[in-house]
Amino acid sequence: MSPRKRTQPRANKNASGASELSNFERLIERARLGMPEQDYRLNILNVLLRTPHRNVAPYMPLFADVHERDPLFFVRLAAWYNEVGAVHDLKQLFIAFLATSKFSEEFRETGLALLEKLPPYQVERVTRMIKGYLDGKTFVPGIGSVPRSYKTAVENYLKQREADPKVFDAAVLHARKPLKTLYASLRIKPGPYAQRVLFENDPPEGSRLAVLKQLAKVQDPAEQARLIVENKLPYRTAVSTLKMMTPSVLVALINAMTPQEVINNLASLKARGAMDNEDLRKMIERKLEAAKTDSRVSALKTREAIKVANLDDAMAQKVQSVGDVQIKAKGRISRATALLVDKSSSMDEAINLGKMIASILAPICEKDLFVYAFDTMAYPIVAKGEELSDWEKAFKGIVSSGATSNGVAIDAMIRKNEFVEQIVMVTDQEENTPPLMLQALRAYEKKFEVMPDVLFVNVGRAYRPTLFDQLTREGIMAENYVFTGDYYSLPGLIPLISGGTRLDLLADIMNFPLPERKTPALSKN
Repeated sequence: MSPRKRTQPRANKNASGASELSNFERLIERARLGMPEQDYRLNILNVLLRTPHRNVAPYMPLFADVHERDPLFFVRLAAWYNEVGAVHDLKQLFIAFLATSKFSEEFRETGLALLEKLPPYQVERVTRMIKGYLDGKTFVPGIGSVPRSYKTAVENYLKQREADPKVFDAAVLHARKPLKTLYASLRIKPGPYAQRVLFENDPPEGSRLAVLKQLAKVQDPAEQARLIVENKLPYRTAVSTLKMMTPSVLVALINAMTPQEVINNLASLKARGAMDNEDLRKMIERKLEAAKTDSRVSALKTREAIKVANLDDAMAQKVQSVGDVQIKAKGRISRATALLVDKSSSMDEAINLGKMIASILAPICEKDLFVYAFDTMAYPIVAKGEELSDWEKAFKGIVSSGATSNGVAIDAMIRKNEFVEQIVMVTDQEENTPPLMLQALRAYEKKFEVMPDVLFVNVGRAYRPTLFDQLTREGIMAENYVFTGDYYSLPGLIPLISGGTRLDLLADIMNFPLPERKTPALSKN
């Protein structure tokens, strides 16, 4: 196989306008300049757990570097993240690298085993990551050429779906355009059924795709509802077809929706009057209850849905409870923890982020959680519940102003005899007023005979790990999590805070089992 092409993607801009790409280049450069292997892997893990959605281009060089430098770690990390990770785009990028790996057939087989589990639209994204793709008007170079084994695996993936018309119809209903792109971009010849329904738009009578065309012509609401129920037509597809939406049609659509689809479409359902109809509202509530035990439901999408849909308090609380249950399923925090939120001048983003992080940590803390906002004073924050709305109320009156003392909240915990084993600090890592953080931590260590681990959640400006560098030079365990504005990536904090040390997490990753393909390998490079 030819050598892997190195990508040169354009730098992305964070909220403060600074280039993010240099941050990751700095991490890679530190590793190349002789940092211990353990620190290098921790850097990779920290970057991995905060990658934002649909923004993988800047991270391709980082993945390429890890893949080249430590392929055995890379393959285990890929398997682990595909099982426990929160960002689909990262899972797809791992698969793209493994499926085209030059190191061994086992690596490629692992990538193809993970590929088998993806829905068609995600398989198409993996293919674009390999081949290169347009991001707006900019072309992002891909990982390299498509190996024969990958094309054969995708061909087999498509043929398996073609073999069952019902399965293929379902795929087309949810991902018509990505499916057509897969066939065309990999030059895979569609079978007779795929050719007819996907490229000729001539589905056989009685198929779900034919029913969808029929639905557009039917005027009777009862008949529309029957067609939707009997054929389980997806909400968005049906809504785009129907000119009018009656309660009976909404009943049929909600019945056919998955819990995640209900959450994703709460704003649309509200706009169509579903929240004002008692029966429809109860149906939505039942779907939300089912969402608590559905592993496919995204915890933070519930919070985004609440904001977008502008739900009433009762419905918002039910949606919020889904997110809390899903957060709890991602891990438990077994160490006493402090969350310290910088509220000094220009730290509005830190305050907003602090509320969100508090609502994530509170439901999964098995020991004490102490929350403070600080400038040159420490403001203890106590919520009456664990949900985001409770923390919104608790933070009411906290506004950004004043100078910055990153040690003042730690000093307050010393005076109040509050023992913690780790500190999560949301800050831009600047300080200009005593007590300074290092001084306060040394005093805390003297008082409690323990030095807490520190995780900086960096906000507000370009990545300048001032305090992080200062603490690590002093031998204090510290880490950085650079928040780039993507709230969906926040569950990535949980592995950094829960359980044991970072070394324990690395050991778990290296022992993670590799998946196996359900279908045999069809070709070799």
